[in-house]
Amino acid sequence: MTNFQNELEEAYAYCEKIIKRHSKSFYYAFSTLPKPKAKAVYAIYAFCRIADDSVDEHGNKSEQWKALTKLENQLRLFEMKQEPNTLLWIALRDVFNRYDMKIQPFYDQINGQKTDIIFQSPRDINELERYCYLVAGSVGLMLLPIIATNERESLEEEAVYLGVAMQLTNILRDVGEDYRDKNRIYLPDSLRRKEGYTILNLQNSLINNSFIALWEELATRAEELYDLFQNKINAFDEDSQFPVLLSSQIYRGILGAVRKNNYNCLNQRNYVSAIEKQRIYRSVVTSTVRAESHKLEA
Repeated sequence: MTNFQNELEEAYAYCEKIIKRHSKSFYYAFSTLPKPKAKAVYAIYAFCRIADDSVDEHGNKSEQWKALTKLENQLRLFEMKQEPNTLLWIALRDVFNRYDMKIQPFYDQINGQKTDIIFQSPRDINELERYCYLVAGSVGLMLLPIIATNERESLEEEAVYLGVAMQLTNILRDVGEDYRDKNRIYLPDSLRRKEGYTILNLQNSLINNSFIALWEELATRAEELYDLFQNKINAFDEDSQFPVLLSSQIYRGILGAVRKNNYNCLNQRNYVSAIEKQRIYRSVVTSTVRAESHKLEA
């Protein structure tokens, strides 16, 4: 093995370590991809994780801007093929060499992180979904050239739907944590007013009918987007359909976990249990096998 190959393997191992540490659900799903595709997903995840950590892992706005600006400057160098010789960029360069990637979603991801530095609660669902596109729908577009090599252009909407649905799910899981630890309220102002759920209610971790109605309105929107994505799953690469569907269903399962815990996402962490993951896994296996058999019959 040449020095370059050794360096490349080290770069991908670095990216895999990041996704393994920060998102067991994504790793659980995407590790079932063919190895070259899985490595590409790990590299994209690592970029997004570093972008997110630029904001969440620094204590003040000055440090956040500094870290995010550094990453953005490195991305501009990368666009000009002059990136630093570091593990993240070595892996991403290989991804861009192997797949028909677009650079804009990477800038969109950074712009999404900027909105968290100068955070303001979204006024309505449209503002919330715009934010969700920047920090998560953009990831769907990053992944498309890897998981939909022949249908990338026609599946852009579905990729964004999935990313937005997942980010809405994150928000609905982390309502209390976002407010308590980050002083952020992602629940749109107009929906809170409509349901009569106040900031004082949130401060007191009050779970009442108003909160449940507000939470369910956003959850229903997320589930609608999951369905719109899933309707096109058969257009993705055959070797990618199972892991993509699995990741979406596991994430969707977080909504069920919150409901099961009586909507306590204010002072309790909700997650999909190992037993539930296995049930989802079996369900996705069954549905993909059934779809394949229908295809063969046709």
